Amino acid sequence: MAHRAVTSRDARFQQWQALLHNRTKRTRAGLFVVQGVRPITLAVRHGWRLATLLRPYGGRLSGWAADLVASCPTTELVEVAGDLLAELGGKDEPPELVAIAHQRPDRLDRLRAAPDLLAVVFDRAASPGNIGTLTRSADAFGAAGVVVTGHAADPYEPRAVRASTGSLFAVPVVRAERRDVLDWVERLRAGGLPVRLVGTDETGATDLPATDLSGPTVLVVGNETTGLSSAWRQACDAMVRIPMGGSASSLNAAVAGSLVLYHAAQQRAAG
Repeated sequence: MAHRAVTSRDARFQQWQALLHNRTKRTRAGLFVVQGVRPITLAVRHGWRLATLLRPYGGRLSGWAADLVASCPTTELVEVAGDLLAELGGKDEPPELVAIAHQRPDRLDRLRAAPDLLAVVFDRAASPGNIGTLTRSADAFGAAGVVVTGHAADPYEPRAVRASTGSLFAVPVVRAERRDVLDWVERLRAGGLPVRLVGTDETGATDLPATDLSGPTVLVVGNETTGLSSAWRQACDAMVRIPMGGSASSLNAAVAGSLVLYHAAQQRAAG
């Protein structure tokens, strides 16, 4: 394992810093920052390729960190001055490790198209945190993956990665255009998989408890403010609503998507 040191705000540090704040540079480099014990652990466990591991300059590693470094013998290891590493780790104190990971390709065939397919499309998601939260729910409830469409936040933005608590590394998260998703669904249907597109909306025609989600399903969740676009509404085979009481007119998009995923998982477990 290559071993270097960065103790000033040199060009290398500025490149890592740009991965935190600059989406264009993340995309061009095909890299992103992974912060936290659980996300880094899951990235390694699920075989994500790490470009670099950053550790505190001159500090001793815990058993977890030492074992993880040892498990990545081909990954570059760089010692970073404490204040700089704290900045990259998003903490007041230097974290034990920060990882620089390679992004994975935005291919819809990363989602396993099985007879029990359950996938989520999040259209024009504005909040990185909501992308991460919905990814975490997709992982928890057995979904094949999450597709982020339209002009949306970046699933590799640090807030999205943190909110997923490592689930980004366990389930595919793919960026695609609406037409790409519809073409993918049509190919699955042509291959004999009767996929239903189910949208969520507060004015949906069917209440969630009365909706059958036991078959192959692609759930479509709309933008946090404007909901689903008219194009997605027309493409969906069904529109469902979540019955609510109280004064709230709608739910957070990630919460609504999570409830539908839970309902689908319960139906499938019962079946």
